[in-house]
Amino acid sequence: MTTRPYVLLSVATSVDGYIDDTGPDRLRLSNEADFDRVDEVRAESDAILIGATTLRRDDPRLLVKSARRRDEREARGRPPYPLKITITRSGDLDRDLKFWHHGGDKLIYCPDAAVPGLRERLRDLADVVGLGTSLDLEVMLDDLGRRGVERLMVEGGGTIHTQFLTAGLADEIHLAIAPFFLGDPDAPRFVNPGDFPSGPGNRMTLAEARPIGDIAFLRYLPKEKVI
Repeated sequence: MTTRPYVLLSVATSVDGYIDDTGPDRLRLSNEADFDRVDEVRAESDAILIGATTLRRDDPRLLVKSARRRDEREARGRPPYPLKITITRSGDLDRDLKFWHHGGDKLIYCPDAAVPGLRERLRDLADVVGLGTSLDLEVMLDDLGRRGVERLMVEGGGTIHTQFLTAGLADEIHLAIAPFFLGDPDAPRFVNPGDFPSGPGNRMTLAEARPIGDIAFLRYLPKEKVI
């Protein structure tokens, strides 16, 4: 049987759960020490996934920034950068996004209907894989397992995190909480409304809690039960 990757969700939020504001520039929630922690988690991952909406809005490169960590990956026989993945329903992805032009290999998952257009537009910038008539995350994880991906880091946004969590597919959550409120009802949040397995009757395990400067870092294990 194919072994699915271990799925780690990574997110930084305000105290009231927002991951960005509604301005044109990306809101910096973390501090430099926490950005370095995220870089370390990226370096430990086989693949990093980001949703198409976040990709279009933030235009990230999504790299391991530390040269030392890239060298350590290569010393272990791994590519310097993890595989970069996005998932899109519409296929509306511009070939000029930074995501395609930095780092190593890129992979797109989409419904079968979006495959021809993406392959024509992006050509050799990314591999495009159809998931059937819909975006089935379990099918995607099975495919990643067959590709040898053992550890998948999911960096959002809110719709993607909601889908993984409501489907019970997240093994670990890294939650960095910035010491301020945002209070904007139109701003994006960590998750959207949904039916979450980790509800009041099924509390997650808190595996770690520590300060990183003025950031509170929490590590939760959704699938482990508190005895």
